[in-house]
Amino acid sequence: MIRVVLIEDDPMVLEVNKQFVERVPGFEIVGTASGGIEGIAKVRALKPDLVILDIYMPGLNGLETLQQIRGEQLEVDAIAITAANDIPTIQRMLHHGAIDYIMKPFQFDRVRQALENYRLVRSRLNKDTTLSQAELDQLWHDKRSTATTQPPQQSNNEMPKGLQEHTMKQVMLFLVHQRKPLSAEEVAEGVGLARVTARRYLEHLEKKMQVKMMIEYGGVGRPVNRYLWVSEGIK
Repeated sequence: MIRVVLIEDDPMVLEVNKQFVERVPGFEIVGTASGGIEGIAKVRALKPDLVILDIYMPGLNGLETLQQIRGEQLEVDAIAITAANDIPTIQRMLHHGAIDYIMKPFQFDRVRQALENYRLVRSRLNKDTTLSQAELDQLWHDKRSTATTQPPQQSNNEMPKGLQEHTMKQVMLFLVHQRKPLSAEEVAEGVGLARVTARRYLEHLEKKMQVKMMIEYGGVGRPVNRYLWVSEGIK
């Protein structure tokens, strides 16, 4: 198993990240932290293989956290999952050894892709004592090509007017823990929203292919739309 520490100050995002990582075979969460200082302490104590961290955090931000990890020569790989999209920040994270960079908002497919790429490279490097140039080129090409062949998600990830990212996170977190499809009314009750508001968030998540809508027929009255979290997309 590849051992992972998560560093994220938003508890809802931390829980979603945890759920996503645990759904990828071969990975286990061994520790979580709500900030950089606590995260570095967890890395020192737990010696994970991989740290997944945010950049925008109070106190020690993600870039400073990664700099200190490298300064202490802690042997851990790093993936950034963050809303930071400016070129200088991206460059500095890569310069300090981040092996992948995922921008919020993101879908499960992108996280799974990053973890599977990492597992492939790690497995090959741990398996062989030496690599030829051709083998290294193939390994690097496979990693890079897989990371760049996903369709652009910018338009699909844009938040519609009137929807709030914080509320979207609450809806997502609520759905992640459900095992059966729910109506907009049930989601509204579970999250504390008006039914019409909950339906707007659910429709947006369906458009992003993170929930699947099923129509329930039968009984008296109109059919009921029910929604199930699927994350990797509608099959």
